[in-house]
Amino acid sequence: MSLFTNLLNLHSASKPREDFFTEIVAYFLSLNNDILIGWLKHHSIISDDNYSSIKISTQQEHKGLENHTEDSRLDIEVELSNGFSTDVIFIESKIGANDGNNSLKKYAEILSNLPNIRHRILIYITRDYDPKKEIKTPAFNLEPKVSFYQLRWHQFYARLQQYATDILAQEILMFMRRNGMSTTNQFSSLDLLTMVNFNKTLNLMESTLSEEVQHEFRLAFGGVIRGAASRTQWKWDERYIIYTHFSPSTWDLWCGLGYFGLNPSNLTDYPYLGIFLQVSSRFGQRPKIIESMQKIIYDKPNLWTPSNLKVLPAWSGIFYRKSLQDFLSEENHVSAIKLFFQESIKELKTVQEQYFDFPWKGVSIETVTETDKEDLDTLPSSIA
Repeated sequence: MSLFTNLLNLHSASKPREDFFTEIVAYFLSLNNDILIGWLKHHSIISDDNYSSIKISTQQEHKGLENHTEDSRLDIEVELSNGFSTDVIFIESKIGANDGNNSLKKYAEILSNLPNIRHRILIYITRDYDPKKEIKTPAFNLEPKVSFYQLRWHQFYARLQQYATDILAQEILMFMRRNGMSTTNQFSSLDLLTMVNFNKTLNLMESTLSEEVQHEFRLAFGGVIRGAASRTQWKWDERYIIYTHFSPSTWDLWCGLGYFGLNPSNLTDYPYLGIFLQVSSRFGQRPKIIESMQKIIYDKPNLWTPSNLKVLPAWSGIFYRKSLQDFLSEENHVSAIKLFFQESIKELKTVQEQYFDFPWKGVSIETVTETDKEDLDTLPSSIA
């Protein structure tokens, strides 16, 4: 998991993802003015690069004009000066939402009313497709004129990949992948292969998590939520698993069996499979659980893999796993993987009995509450 994802998860309430990402990008561009200028020139937003002063600010407030009902706060404001004239760029960023409050019109009007500016530029950059064809250039036919540009975050992602050797750029790229900002609006040849082979792949994976494996999972841990592997988990958390939880409060302590890392950032990486035990940062029994997990890692370092056992607050856990690549030499992949899943269940059951004095009780299908059902689609992400 990326550093920025971990930091964002420290917010106990609703996560301010858009503002958080805005601050990250603005800080990065303030340290790398050449990347900022290159990005703007790449999209023909500016033509000059002989600026002697570049100032980037975030959450800048501007007093509303007479026809505005409230003041405005800009995501990113860029001032470019060559010593004789100044260009100003307003950047409005959206990750999940859209321009529902007609903010772009207000920002354009504020830009148009700024004094002593040579070029006034408004950029609307989004993760999702949100066309603004009705906004022409000059925007809203204002005088002095405002040039309007609409971009997508996947374009910025593609540009930033050229600087992937920079550590901060690596973290930004990872965060963007995690939050769906790296995806283009075109099908690649790999996408087409995935599309036509999806059902075959899914059927093979379902076969390895068959009733036989689920039966052993139930016997060991008490239940399988919804009685099947979750496709929602695949979509949101890059894993295809059966799972249950052991704590009175949903997902404070839970385990999952199946496939993890299904959308690796590097296409040469293989998914891994096995069993995962995870504890939340808020669980009252967390210190005891973490202590037991650390003992397991100390005693069985070649069998179990730790995940954030020393980071607070964070989701923490241990994996018993193998790479999918390890099974490709087997004559029967399905049988070999099923055997490993059964082995994984037995191994977690063994360490449960040997290392934990916390009373585990898995939730059966019949006892899942309505709250549980709502939370099933919002499980914490794997943090390997």
